[in-house]
Amino acid sequence: MSRLCAVLKLTVLLVLSQEFTTAKPSSAASASAASKESFKSRPFQKSFGGKSNKSINKKYEIAKSLAALEQEVEDFNAVWVASAKDYAESTSRRRLICMPLDERFDPPMGSFSHEHVQTGDKMSLPRVLWDGVQYNKAEVPWLFSVSRVDGVTKERIHASEEYAAEALNEVVGGPLDFRAPANYCFLPWWMMRALGLHPRDIVDVKLAQTVPAGSMVKFRPHSSSFTTDIANPRAVLETELRHYSSLTKGSTIAFDYNGKRYWFDVAELRAAPRGEKQPMVKVQDCDLASDFFPSKEEAMKKKKKGNREMDDEDDDEEEDEDESDEESDEEEESDDDE
Repeated sequence: MSRLCAVLKLTVLLVLSQEFTTAKPSSAASASAASKESFKSRPFQKSFGGKSNKSINKKYEIAKSLAALEQEVEDFNAVWVASAKDYAESTSRRRLICMPLDERFDPPMGSFSHEHVQTGDKMSLPRVLWDGVQYNKAEVPWLFSVSRVDGVTKERIHASEEYAAEALNEVVGGPLDFRAPANYCFLPWWMMRALGLHPRDIVDVKLAQTVPAGSMVKFRPHSSSFTTDIANPRAVLETELRHYSSLTKGSTIAFDYNGKRYWFDVAELRAAPRGEKQPMVKVQDCDLASDFFPSKEEAMKKKKKGNREMDDEDDDEEEDEDESDEESDEEEESDDDE
């Protein structure tokens, strides 16, 4: 925030200095008036010399809009902190600007989440949410819900079914680290797609302490190759699930195995101990059973086959109708002859 303010101040100073040198007023008072009037009346880029400095104008506009966005988020969080009953509550949630995680966030070799930035539910969060974990005495696994904000988050991006089974308004995940800048969070791409988020969209992030432990999860693979290419797919699945602290029904997640990425829809979740269906469950440190629905690929083949069979039946019915019409026509002709 301070950097952006400094950039804006420097830019304005450059504009004003340009106006001072071109106007050459007779006094300090007239100089101030001339520079202000010129700044208001002329386009920003012209005061920098026209086309050669359009990039400066563009950067200025980007910096200005980003500063306004950060100020909006900062103001909301300030109101929340002022109205919270204690420090624990004030650090349990934040309104944040979201950005996608990329490979620059990949932990060093030897770390548990190394090379699993996009195939896990971990996100980079600001330091204040670490205080929320400590002061609210959250139990492991630490979970946070990320949700769209009605009337604030931009219009949803509708991702293809290949990357988002359902259009969700809330997902849950765990922290990769607490090193994100204040008022920012960084999410894996599957979360961005599930929530239909643009980079720099505004979201609410809350400490989630009521997510039930999972007892069963059912996945729908996108391709049948997961079960044909791998000798023991259920064992591989259980191994890769360790990189997810939680699951959200309707999300589409990925696993990597032998250099190939496999996509799965989270189709059904059940909680322990009674097996009730839930929209989200914890999967870390849980006795979790897993199962598969038929893959999307197989379902599509069956659907196409069923459509072909229906078309064939319709064709047979049309042929039968044509034959019956011909027979009735022949009968009418014979009656006319008689």
